[in-house]
Amino acid sequence: MSRGRIEKALSGFYYVNTGAEILQCRARGKFRKEGLSPLVGDWVEVRDLGNGEGFVESIEPRKNVFSRPSAANIDQLVIIASGAIPVTDPYLIDRISAIAALKDCEVLVCLNKCDLDRAEELYQIYCDSAIPVLRVSAETGEGLDLLRQKIAGKLNAFTGNSGVGKSSILNALDPRFSLPVGEVSKALGRGRHTTRHVEMFALAEDTYVIDTPGFSSFDTEELNLELKRRLPETFPEFRPYMDECRFVGCRHVKEKGCAVLQAVKDGKIPRARHASYVRLADELKDVNEWDKK
Repeated sequence: MSRGRIEKALSGFYYVNTGAEILQCRARGKFRKEGLSPLVGDWVEVRDLGNGEGFVESIEPRKNVFSRPSAANIDQLVIIASGAIPVTDPYLIDRISAIAALKDCEVLVCLNKCDLDRAEELYQIYCDSAIPVLRVSAETGEGLDLLRQKIAGKLNAFTGNSGVGKSSILNALDPRFSLPVGEVSKALGRGRHTTRHVEMFALAEDTYVIDTPGFSSFDTEELNLELKRRLPETFPEFRPYMDECRFVGCRHVKEKGCAVLQAVKDGKIPRARHASYVRLADELKDVNEWDKK
């Protein structure tokens, strides 16, 4: 038996890096019976059958799980956004960052195409927030060294609305990726999806990245009862003020004596972040106890 990590899942096969080799593995039928599927990012025990093949025998406890993209144990979600075509709606960033916070996953906002548009509005929102932000250009190389520092020593999942340049950034970080890059459709203002499966790439020792499909893949499965219950704490700027509200159980939407609303008014919390919170709270209001899986 060997310990390894799943780097790619494709057509029912799991490609496990044991440190000595990469084994093409099938999963034991017991996982299906238990309603459990091995995922990219999983640490697993494998049985080597020889000739580069094996079986996944067990899956170690996970730090977190994302349903779409199907991946586990992600340390940091790198949200690629843009002020150029396609322009990113901050609500999409905030929606995903809330999901990530719920899963104990760090978030980094990465504004690409800054050679075309400095994305000043987005940059200012996140400079004033509790979420780190940086500007990069896959075209000119600006900011890529800082991005390398921010992702070092972690398993990072790259996501963003289609067309913002996720694959372009990965190719700029390391040309060995040779990921296909979709041209942005001028008519639609968005890219054609080019990422077909989830795969983990080694950028450096102990630094890995996963290129994922776009924002639309973070579907309503992630908008669940737990997120509804814990939504305020997934906006880290709110935390210093949440215990100062006049009423216990304050929703921080429009209640009198709400310290969070006062902090927004005082410019201590970006208005755009609070607007996203209110919009997300509204989106979650119909999630009920009996919907819990």
